[in-house]
Amino acid sequence: MPAVDPQQLRTFVTVARLGSFSEAARELGYTQSAVSQQIAALEADLGTALLVRRPVGPTGAGQRLLEHAAPLLVRLAAARADVARLAGTPSARLVLGATPLAVGATLGRALGEVRRAYPRAELVVRVLAQDVLPAQVATGEVDLALIDGLAAPSDPLPLADVGPLRTVAVAEQPVAVALPVGHPLAGRGGLALADLSAARWLDAPDLTPTAARLRAAAGVDGFRPATRYQGTDLHGLLALVAVGHGLSLLPEPVLAAAPGVGRAPIAAPRLVHRTELVHGSLPEGPAALLARLLEESRVDPARAAAPVRAAAPVRPVDPVRAAAQA
Repeated sequence: MPAVDPQQLRTFVTVARLGSFSEAARELGYTQSAVSQQIAALEADLGTALLVRRPVGPTGAGQRLLEHAAPLLVRLAAARADVARLAGTPSARLVLGATPLAVGATLGRALGEVRRAYPRAELVVRVLAQDVLPAQVATGEVDLALIDGLAAPSDPLPLADVGPLRTVAVAEQPVAVALPVGHPLAGRGGLALADLSAARWLDAPDLTPTAARLRAAAGVDGFRPATRYQGTDLHGLLALVAVGHGLSLLPEPVLAAAPGVGRAPIAAPRLVHRTELVHGSLPEGPAALLARLLEESRVDPARAAAPVRAAAPVRPVDPVRAAAQA
């Protein structure tokens, strides 16, 4: 395959995402003629048509190129950001990305220490979905991230492969099924997740494991969502659980004081709610201090540290969306 020009690739991705040469030109700051020339040059290099012109959309070959484009553009942006971090001066701004359930008292205390050490530092916490955070760390949009998810005890979270990132487990909590108070299973222990596969479940992908993740963990089909919950407000999700809209699998500590919500611990398979700190190279400064504090706070230092690794993907990537975020 001939070498692909990154700018031509980015232009192609933008045209495919927007379905328009003129809209892509406007977004990229080019003339429409320049966009057309870049697409034509890319098609000539690859020896095949990549876009149908009317209406604008990817051909079969174009769709396959989009699948390659997402990781390629992310890797290029990640390499640029990594070199810039090493060559640049330390920043007085700290941007932490975090999934909703990863934000808690431990993070608050660590940020307090950072503020005392760097009183003029600007601290920013961005609550984002798990699937976008590894790429944002790699490309420098956030300095480091706290990402939570369901895992077997001491297993790493299966995160998207976006380059060499360091991952360190900072917490593992038991998981339980959240259900209404008065439910026949409320208060019972030793439940098998597979036995709940036919129950009504709440689908809250920004807060809880997806149905596909539950099926993989339990090894059985089922877990069909009764209600879809879009958002990161845990209180709203628990309110729906309390009135019987469906079950949810959550870290047991967050259920302890939830009004109207009971819980039943899961005994099989062995699962935990795991939180990992994810970061690349960190020059000395607020971000590096926060990383050290969070690593030192982990509950089980002997088991929790994970080596430097590039994590494995766990879900198909929407190539247009993922490449557009690069």
